[in-house]
Amino acid sequence: MRARARAAFLGLAVGDALGATVEFLTPKEIRAERGVHQDVVGGGWLHLRAGAVTDDTEMSLCIARAIAEEGGFSRRSIADRFAAWLRGRPADVGNTCRKGIRRYILDGLLEMPPNPGDAGNGAAMRMVPISLFTLADGALLSRCAVEQAHLTHHHPLSDAACRFVGSLVQLGCLGGSLECMRRRAAALVAEYPVFRFEPYPGLATGYVVDTLQTVLHCLFGTRSFEECLVAVVNRGFDADTTGAIAGAIAGAHYGANGFPRRWLKKLDRALVQEIRVLSDRLVDLSPLFRGEPPSLTETPPGSPRL
Repeated sequence: MRARARAAFLGLAVGDALGATVEFLTPKEIRAERGVHQDVVGGGWLHLRAGAVTDDTEMSLCIARAIAEEGGFSRRSIADRFAAWLRGRPADVGNTCRKGIRRYILDGLLEMPPNPGDAGNGAAMRMVPISLFTLADGALLSRCAVEQAHLTHHHPLSDAACRFVGSLVQLGCLGGSLECMRRRAAALVAEYPVFRFEPYPGLATGYVVDTLQTVLHCLFGTRSFEECLVAVVNRGFDADTTGAIAGAIAGAHYGANGFPRRWLKKLDRALVQEIRVLSDRLVDLSPLFRGEPPSLTETPPGSPRL
């Protein structure tokens, strides 16, 4: 289980680094330029070095570091980490994330007001540390998922996506099958039909619905970590984030042994080591390892009941 937890976090970083190269390209443009994009080579619109990660991984690390340092979930500690990260002028930051963090810096607000324009994927992309910290407690996952989301995104579809992504990562960490994940996806679609991914609509934009449809289509249509990630990022558009979310879920399911070594070797060694340490720390802090009974009451439909 610990190995799967590490693989979920590493899968996030690998998918981010792989997808960043083709972010904002269309599938047709990717085919014309690269044939099939399947190697961590850097470049892209951000001109990244091979193996470099973007805001998907960096904001997830902010959350993980805050929880590890506090020994628990503190929205203010996470917001402080986000603020320090933004002040450091990161290479990539989404507009909605930037707006929410700047609002915290200027006004100290820990929750953005509801906004119909906040249905992006910027909160769902950073769910791995929340998933690991809340292992075996569905109600705690739901609460922390939404509270971290509302620092930058306040929209019911973003909230649903965060809870759902968190539940799939947890399911993978605890050894759940792809069929179990498919049943969880069916429950999400039953509650929010807009997320229907069969037949696949074919979009992979930053809209959280497009993101999850792409991730689920590729997750259930492939049979290995590499095959899943290659399929996802070659859909283009917001490829770093679709890659990051797919990498987290597929990483938890397949484990790190399924990762192509050529991808892992491209990641910065210090980053890989920190991810491993933080993953273990988050799992140690979880209800599963603190010996607390799972909290299964007041769990919204589509959230994990583990």
